[in-house]
Amino acid sequence: MEDLKKKLQEEITALEYELRNELPKEILKARAHGDLSENAEYHAAKERQAWVNARLGQLQARLREVSMVDMSRIPRDRVGLGSHVVVLDLTKDEQYTYNLVTSEEADVASGKISTSSPIGRGLLGKKVGDTVKIQIPDGTREMEILSLTTIHDAAS
Repeated sequence: MEDLKKKLQEEITALEYELRNELPKEILKARAHGDLSENAEYHAAKERQAWVNARLGQLQARLREVSMVDMSRIPRDRVGLGSHVVVLDLTKDEQYTYNLVTSEEADVASGKISTSSPIGRGLLGKKVGDTVKIQIPDGTREMEILSLTTIHDAAS
C-alpha cells in the first residue's frame, strides 16, 4: 500500500511541476508568436495544461481513497486486499498463485490481480477450503482455495 501511495505522490509531484513551471513557459513562448487563433503550439500547450489538470484531480482523489483504507477492516482469515492466494482451478486441474492488489498495481503476468477483476472479486471474502465458481470472459471457472496469506500475515 505504501508503494502505491509513493507512486501516486511521485506522479502528482511531477505533474504539479509541469503545470506550475514548464507549461506557463511554453504558453508564453507560443503567445509571442502572434495570432493565437492559428497557433498550433499555443493550442497544444493549452490542451496539455487541461489534461494535466484533469489527471492531477484523478491522482489526488485516488491518493485520498488509498490513504483512507482501514487496514483493520481487511479480514485476517479470508481473502482481501494484499492477500497471497494459491488456488486449484478444478476446471483445468491446474494450480495458480494470485496476489490481490489495487487496480494500479495489477500485473497479470506476474500474478498480481486487481480486487476488482472477475477472479479478484470472486475470491474476496473466501477462506482456505472454499470452492468458488467465477464467471470470466472464457466461461465459468471453479476454483478451490488451497492456501492463503493475508496482508496481516505478510506484515508480521
